[in-house]
Amino acid sequence: MTNWFLIIYCGFITFFTRFSMIALLKKEMFNDRVREVLSFVPSAIFPAIIFPAVLLDNSGNLDIESNPKIIAATIATIIGVLSKNILATIFSGLASYWILIFVV
Repeated sequence: MTNWFLIIYCGFITFFTRFSMIALLKKEMFNDRVREVLSFVPSAIFPAIIFPAVLLDNSGNLDIESNPKIIAATIATIIGVLSKNILATIFSGLASYWILIFVV
């Protein structure tokens, strides 16, 4: 089995497992309770993706002291809460992170 075949095979498997949930399941099939529970999934998954990226260093250790990512995430959170604008949140987080690592 070549590497390219393995990469393409894994790509197809990943695509079809995710596509099946979108294509085969209809929103009308779920009752109100299931819809309510599923509405909490994005807010449960988002911290699991973001917090390790912000709080852990490259070796997987907790990095709280002198971590510019924490300050940039805090600034982006404040801008996001005040502006309710996703682009302002993203740009303020990126700009503050770049300023902290390149200027300060």
